[in-house]
Amino acid sequence: MCGIAGILFKHDTPELTTGKALINMLDGCQHRGPDSTGFALYEAAHTGQLRLRFFVGEDEETDDSIQRIRQALAEHHATIVEEEVIGNNYRAIVDFTGNLQKFSYAIEHAAKVISIGASLEIVKDVGSADDVDKRYEVNKFQGSHGLGHVRLATESDVKPEASHPFWATGFADIAIVHNGQITNYWKMRRRLERRGFEFTTDNDSELIAVYLADKLSQGITLKAALRTSIDDLDGTFSFLVSTANEIGYAKDRLAAKPMVMYENEDLVAVASEEVSLNRLFPGQALQTKEPLPGTYATWSRSI
Repeated sequence: MCGIAGILFKHDTPELTTGKALINMLDGCQHRGPDSTGFALYEAAHTGQLRLRFFVGEDEETDDSIQRIRQALAEHHATIVEEEVIGNNYRAIVDFTGNLQKFSYAIEHAAKVISIGASLEIVKDVGSADDVDKRYEVNKFQGSHGLGHVRLATESDVKPEASHPFWATGFADIAIVHNGQITNYWKMRRRLERRGFEFTTDNDSELIAVYLADKLSQGITLKAALRTSIDDLDGTFSFLVSTANEIGYAKDRLAAKPMVMYENEDLVAVASEEVSLNRLFPGQALQTKEPLPGTYATWSRSI
């Protein structure tokens, strides 16, 4: 049992930041996943720049890890513009204009990458939403939209790198949060690997992200990719996906994993439980709805 949440502000972000909104939503469903918490956060992109986050630990090996990352970035012609160490993360903004997929795979081999994106940054760690916020100041993230996840560890250790969200390795700005299990995971993964795609974990959420990113790279819309995912993915699942400009959801036809949504003129919010939505509008009665089995939808910002 895990909890997922997503929010997209259709216009300008209000006083409640995207980071704070997601913290509130995840706090409402933290009982679904007390082991770890994560956020996929989107801010304005800058042409020719990438945002990178790495796990580097908090011990005597941290400096060595950072040096290896700096060397790898230099070897692949990425110039560091800004860098910081926060919690167990090394965060860097770099100038880079080369092949993103080749660059991503090469950097993954040199370090524990959390995310690479033009506008995406993933922040995740063990502990609650409040714990992660205190370490990484998630509440300060403005941005336009984002995803969140609380995890109950059932099939892997409780450690930062096993936390969600996952990004689509090799593709900028595509992230996923997922509640459920993909039972044809290895079959689909091998198909993608035969086409040259690489995976950095054995988590089925990473597979969903790469599957969707592959569709998008072929010119298929996110909505169309979500439609095919319902047929191509076996198992029970409810998931949220985000790109640089959109968020979307898909539910399998059994609909065993809960999901509820709320939309008004200013925003759309989706979560595993209604209590997460109520945290956005305390004291108000919301007209929410539960997506039907086998459905999907997307939302994008008004420019």
